[in-house]
Amino acid sequence: MNKLILTIALFGSTVAMAQIAIGKSTISNIQPANTVPNPSISLEFYDNADNTKGLVLPWASTVSNNPVAYNATTEEGYRGMQGAVVDGTIILDLSDKKVKYRRNNAWSSLTGALPLRVGATTYNTFNAIDSSLQDNKKESATAKAAIGNNGATDTTPGILVLTDSDKAMVLPKVASPHLNIKNPTPGMMAYDTTKKQLAVYNGTVWSFWKP
Repeated sequence: MNKLILTIALFGSTVAMAQIAIGKSTISNIQPANTVPNPSISLEFYDNADNTKGLVLPWASTVSNNPVAYNATTEEGYRGMQGAVVDGTIILDLSDKKVKYRRNNAWSSLTGALPLRVGATTYNTFNAIDSSLQDNKKESATAKAAIGNNGATDTTPGILVLTDSDKAMVLPKVASPHLNIKNPTPGMMAYDTTKKQLAVYNGTVWSFWKP
């Protein structure tokens, strides 16, 4: 996975933790008793009703030399996703500016296909994404944060890996993120508490998903 833009920035080593709360002092309690921390939560974010922040996915490219040519000497640029990419991986793909996730050993897009109509506007192209902050940085092969009881020994490839099989991440909760997140970053993801949907932003449009 090439480079990183994430709310969590941990470089150069593997960090192992069991349960993490970001922007709040503790993870949520089991409801309705509200007395015992929920053991099914691996990672959770600030979730008060006034939240207007989302999670920013890693910016990567599934295509070699796109958007910047790879330099084998300096190891700068993009060479595509290397090695085994496991199901459940989620990225913003800079090669086509789409939020994608890995399932059944193939990439599936969470961003609609062009031309894309949103309200009265039709998009035939996606906005340019300024990735210059990371384009000429050497990738750190050992950068990884692992959350889980076996995080210290987990070998799953990824920049942020949730290792427990009985816990899940709770996304940032935002009411109508397309209205209330004023300056969304490409690759942003949140749970829309108004429409009860997953919301992802690719730098041009918000896309919404529900079961």
